[in-house]
Amino acid sequence: MSGRYETPLNSRYASEQMQQIFSPERKFTTWRRLWVALAESEMEMGLPVTREQVEQLRAHIEDIDYEAARRHEERTRHDVMAHVLAYGDVCPDARGVIHLGATSCYVTDNADILMLRDALQLVRAKLIEVVRRLRTFALRYKDLPTLGYTHLQPAQLTTVGKRATLWMQDLLMDLDEVSFALSSLKLLGNRGATGTQESFMKLFDGDGAKVDELERRIAEKVGMRACFAVSGQTYPRKLDSRVLGALSGVAQSAYKFAQDLRLLQSFREVEEPFEAGQIGSSAMAYKRNPMRSERICALARHVMALVQNAQMTAATQWFERTLDDSANKRISVSEAFLAVDAILNLYENVASNLVVHEKVIAKHIQEELPFMATENILMDAVKAGGDRQALHERIRTHSLAAGSRVKDEGKDNDLLERIAADPAFGLTREQILRHLDPADYIGCCPEQVERFLRDCIQPALEKYAGALAGHSAEITV
Repeated sequence: MSGRYETPLNSRYASEQMQQIFSPERKFTTWRRLWVALAESEMEMGLPVTREQVEQLRAHIEDIDYEAARRHEERTRHDVMAHVLAYGDVCPDARGVIHLGATSCYVTDNADILMLRDALQLVRAKLIEVVRRLRTFALRYKDLPTLGYTHLQPAQLTTVGKRATLWMQDLLMDLDEVSFALSSLKLLGNRGATGTQESFMKLFDGDGAKVDELERRIAEKVGMRACFAVSGQTYPRKLDSRVLGALSGVAQSAYKFAQDLRLLQSFREVEEPFEAGQIGSSAMAYKRNPMRSERICALARHVMALVQNAQMTAATQWFERTLDDSANKRISVSEAFLAVDAILNLYENVASNLVVHEKVIAKHIQEELPFMATENILMDAVKAGGDRQALHERIRTHSLAAGSRVKDEGKDNDLLERIAADPAFGLTREQILRHLDPADYIGCCPEQVERFLRDCIQPALEKYAGALAGHSAEITV
């Protein structure tokens, strides 16, 4: 145990993969890769950088002396220069060409873009995996009737599988947003102090074409297709707002799923997994609390709140840049990704192991089905010669009486027995009870599920085939 605060996003929630993307090691080795790309491109274009210097820089990308960097930063009060100096300590022959023509944002912002790319790719892969798990669930229960709810009151029937398609449709929208955010990523490039590339124009004796070619080569070396067309000193902070907006969308969808499940678990209809040795409550040994779903909701609220940070930062940047984005950005962007990663780990775990209590669902249907059956009974009675308006009033009166019996006396719903005993309807008990098959009340649910899985889900799964296939989310409790 440490005597210092440690974010639970690391110790309890996020995966090792996502933690590594935002780790100091990834950040500072990426800085060095960018310095190598800069030096190598400058060498290729005839600036005074040698192959030996480039190779010396390349040989020391990984072996960062963090203590040396700390000492340099203590003296310079500048994190980028501290790492320039620490890099030069181990690359003495290349010391003079490290960071040639660049400003700090060349490494900080370009590295951030590369980390955003890797993090968004991981989020997208996990989204696909959650969709894949829900697909299996939806297909299995495509025709299992269950009570639908509007206003959290029992409504017409749906199916368990159809409800799962609503969760999946939200995730497909998130997949579109995450993919769009990924496609919109561009490097800052090598823009200099105010985005004018003035220092590189000096290096290339005013040849703008060479400045553009340098930037193109750098982007290619780090696996990016393009740089922003224009910028100030930094890449536009609107990008962070867009990315966190996509992450917020994931959080919203996950919250909806988890909240639905918390309610269903309260009804004892569908439950999240509960392990053999798991304890629901330290006081009430019988409890099975929906801990995973509650955690999804808690983390989702955090992500949704973080979006405002990015929005405010984008709105308050002064002219070519200001530094009040830095501390906020370091926290909000990384925490949003770590939290969404944890949310998707939990979502996948829950979606893979949902427990459906079919007999409880059937019991709840039977408690409400008599009310739903009255419309069909009314039509049968009218066909037999009854007066529609008079029978409608009889049904209303019987329904109120049956409802009072259920709610005030705690007894079974006897609505259909009351109608069968009422000679105004002219129907036998058998004619009335034939309307109690739940399968008659689910409409097109099975067909809707099959069509949705075929036309919407399958193309998405094929497009991203292989993403985390067979992966099983590890969660800590």
